[in-house]
Amino acid sequence: MSPVSSEERRAAVLGSPIEHSLSPVLHRAAYAALGLRAWSYDRFEVTEDTLPAFIERLDPSWAGLSLTMPLKRAVIPLLDEMSATAASVEAVNTVVLTPDGRRIGDNTDIPGLIAALRERGVDSVGSAAVLGAGATASSALAALARVCTGPVTAYVRGPARAAEMRGWGERLGVEVRTADWADAAEALRAPLVIATTPAGATDELAAEVPDRPCTLFDVLYDPWPTALAARWSARGGDVLGGLDLLVHQAVLQVEQMTGVPAAPLDVMRKAGEQVLAGR
Repeated sequence: MSPVSSEERRAAVLGSPIEHSLSPVLHRAAYAALGLRAWSYDRFEVTEDTLPAFIERLDPSWAGLSLTMPLKRAVIPLLDEMSATAASVEAVNTVVLTPDGRRIGDNTDIPGLIAALRERGVDSVGSAAVLGAGATASSALAALARVCTGPVTAYVRGPARAAEMRGWGERLGVEVRTADWADAAEALRAPLVIATTPAGATDELAAEVPDRPCTLFDVLYDPWPTALAARWSARGGDVLGGLDLLVHQAVLQVEQMTGVPAAPLDVMRKAGEQVLAGR
């Protein structure tokens, strides 16, 4: 696919709920900076039930899809091919639609998370903690497989979630230990803490942040900062937020969907920051 074309090319983010997604802001900023005037990027409210019909209606002008919850696993049966990265966590956040009609799934959350950490100088840690479970937590474990040299402790609610996280650890080659959410304050002393929980879930931990925390990666971006991130930063710790992850994974999406060799990371980040500042 040529990175610059006069033919209309379409892409979009799908999910539910979707109205607050920053993906259109980031992708449109990239298209403008790259001179892709015939490209458009929209958002659509799509559920697991309506996803098959939506995909079947796509015409040849479509180049790709970004997927958020609850579609990252629901899309898998609808694909023709899936990358090893996506298969490793059974989660797809990117679908590239080829000119011959094939649907190729990938996961840019994992390399995006790694790139965001490395941008902050976090190339290797001896241990880490993950707050929460689910698709984002499994992607965090996949990233930690390349960043963490020792054990990862996952703090979760209930034995089923604990078993799930241990299973992902075995599959991904990560030594995963599990602990009850009631003991989550212990996680805050780890060299790297990745919070994958919904808004408000970690607010109760803000008062427990130690005097000299290390690095927190909180995957939320709205509202921002979370209570935990604000307290962490006030205590002198290094904080990465959901925008860091969103921008780095979106860079990879733009490159895959358009064929450009390098998407404009700084332009995309600035566009996201401007929108969040106005919320």
